[in-house]
Amino acid sequence: MRHFLTLTDYTKEEILEILNLAKKIKKETKNRVFKDYMPKQTLGMIFEKSSTRTRVSFETGIYQLGGIGLFLSSNDIQLGRGEPMSDTSRVISRMVNMVMIRTFEQSKLEEFAKYSKVPVINGLTNEFHPVQLMADYMTIQEAGLDKDLIVAYIGDGNNMAHSWLNMAAKLGFELRIATPKDYEVDDTILKNALNEAKNSGAKIVISNNPKEAVKGSTVVTTDTWVSMGQEDEKEKRVKDFDGYIVDDNMMNLAHKKAIFLHCLPAYRDYEVSQEVIEGPQSLIFQEAENRLHAQKGVMVWLDKQRDK
Repeated sequence: MRHFLTLTDYTKEEILEILNLAKKIKKETKNRVFKDYMPKQTLGMIFEKSSTRTRVSFETGIYQLGGIGLFLSSNDIQLGRGEPMSDTSRVISRMVNMVMIRTFEQSKLEEFAKYSKVPVINGLTNEFHPVQLMADYMTIQEAGLDKDLIVAYIGDGNNMAHSWLNMAAKLGFELRIATPKDYEVDDTILKNALNEAKNSGAKIVISNNPKEAVKGSTVVTTDTWVSMGQEDEKEKRVKDFDGYIVDDNMMNLAHKKAIFLHCLPAYRDYEVSQEVIEGPQSLIFQEAENRLHAQKGVMVWLDKQRDK
């Protein structure tokens, strides 16, 4: 049985296989063909962190695959009242066919997966956001930019930056990450990505120079400077990230065919200008829609592995 906890658990071939499956299902959906890939199956959706895109995409996705999604906030289940993660896992996984968790520490997700009888999907943790990267890379493929790809990630060295590291290391493209000092990516995650890059041929460049990172890139991406739970740091963070806004001046440094991506929610005129996010290079809403299709690919692929 396979889980989807981080991209490091997957080979390049498996990631591309899932994405090809996702694109096939997306094409069917656009043609109003809804195949019951997962008939009458239940996806348990545990939310310790709230979300718009994650809930709507997973709940809609499992329904379109022939199943049903069961929304479980931490306030709705005993997990929010102190029940051990291991007990919650052993109970819920006996009643549903698959589980998606959006939580805080990656260790909590891994503990749940350890005791689960069904596949577990990472809907987001503090450390990683792999389903978002599947949607992002799918959007890049659709834009025809997956060949000679150069991604510039500008901003906080957070779960999105870590997931970009994992994806680049697996697929072998060039990734440039520019963060302010003291907001760099995790050293261990970076070290692991650099080791993986030796096999894939990925080029990973880490700096504190956003303009140099963006120069000539084909994808420019960023994330909020103030993630959930960091609201009390907002004033300091906004000051520390001065010069890291992706605006027209920044985008003009990229390749003329470059696209802009953002996992959303976006705070206009903080990490990205209004002009860029609403401009012709922005594919953020196609990217958001692809959460639905990419995650359907992940769910169907995981379900198929159980039959092997």
